[in-house]
Amino acid sequence: MRQGDAAGALRIADELIAQSKRSFPGWLGRAVACLNLGRLVEADEAIDVARKLAASDPQVQLIGAMIDQRLGRIDRAVEHLSRLARSNTPQAVEAGVTLAEVYWFAHRRAELASFITAGGAWLGDPRARLAVARIRALTEPDAALADLVALSAAGTNPLLRRVAGFDAVGMLDRAGRYREAFDLAMRLHAEFTPRFDLEGMLQGVREQIPPMERALASHERWITPRVDAVKGRAMVVGLPRSGTTLLEQMLDRHPSISGIGEYDGVEVLGGELISMGRWPRGLSSMPRDALLALQGRYTVGADRLKRTDATHTFDKTLRAWRWLPAIAAVLPEMVCLHVARDPRDTAISILLSYFHPITDGWASSLASIRAVLEAERALLPRALEALRLPHESIIYEDLIEDPSGHAARCLARMGLAMDERVLTPESNQRAVFTLSHEQVRRPINRSSVGRWEHYQFAFDADDRARWDVLGAAHAARRASR
Repeated sequence: MRQGDAAGALRIADELIAQSKRSFPGWLGRAVACLNLGRLVEADEAIDVARKLAASDPQVQLIGAMIDQRLGRIDRAVEHLSRLARSNTPQAVEAGVTLAEVYWFAHRRAELASFITAGGAWLGDPRARLAVARIRALTEPDAALADLVALSAAGTNPLLRRVAGFDAVGMLDRAGRYREAFDLAMRLHAEFTPRFDLEGMLQGVREQIPPMERALASHERWITPRVDAVKGRAMVVGLPRSGTTLLEQMLDRHPSISGIGEYDGVEVLGGELISMGRWPRGLSSMPRDALLALQGRYTVGADRLKRTDATHTFDKTLRAWRWLPAIAAVLPEMVCLHVARDPRDTAISILLSYFHPITDGWASSLASIRAVLEAERALLPRALEALRLPHESIIYEDLIEDPSGHAARCLARMGLAMDERVLTPESNQRAVFTLSHEQVRRPINRSSVGRWEHYQFAFDADDRARWDVLGAAHAARRASR
């Protein structure tokens, strides 16, 4: 783990568990490795076993609280982190830093301010400067901006510098200082984003185009399911920063729907298919037992994250659009809600936001974002039609103009009646750990429509003609609805 090899750590943890099902280091190590790999359900399962083996261990409590935070169990995370932060254990500082992060993303700003005022050893950690600057921004924005820019420019923690920098980018953008926001974002991308294999990412997408075209031309089903349909399941299909969080927060307000966040089930499913040599051409010949095993793995994990009073799950994965044939084969009848936003607004929102520099390295330039947008628009929504997955296509700009009509359409596709509560997503109490956590705490509005126009200079520096084609295609799609 110290070397950054979470996958290697997971292999070692699994070897320890294979030697003894009661291996505490094995289960704790598995939880930490899965947490770092973004496999949150597996991390949650592993920490449950570690708790049974050593419930009072402070490291178990810390990792458990971190997992609770990521899964939206905010009250439980706060309870455990508060206790650890006040303790004399070696985990106290990490608990304090994590608690500050929980308070911030849960919009419990008064509690964060009180936590900072109370002091503690955690304030000596360089990461505490980020929490202090965030609270300072509420009353002294100029001073806080200077703090964030300084934090991004120096220090030995690249993650802290990147996060602080993109916080500053957001402040500059909101202040109308667009050129400064853009320049800072590009500096951060250049300094902290390693080389990304864009073609490797898009190859699997482009390979789907010919069979999709053949299926549409012949009016035959692209993938014929060999397992039973899943019921009460829906997921978003679209790129980040296209309105996916807004739609999730709306639908999660319905009493029958439980949002399960950016569940990693589809990504794990895709990884399994690659390791089995079945992606993308071997889906049709997969044994039924293998398909059932993959289906069960997805549904068990999703149900673990579901509210107990809900009958439906809504998965806000941002990877589903790349795995649609796999979804059709493993999860037949999954309801897919395709969300699309003006590609230029989407691109600017991505470029000026914090994304993981390794897994989402394509977000570091307008040229690479455009390539991803072009691939996604070539595939969707026609792939959903070819696969005959039940779906609705939602245009973000239309959603905010007529939230009631579009919500009713999505709910009808899921077999549910309209409920007026979905029209007030800002009242949703579930914490949002996405880049849209600020926006979705405000009533539905159109303030982000046309955001790209403040950054026309950036598009002029890229291939403006291709951006115009993408923008015109989006406008035509809106006009045809």
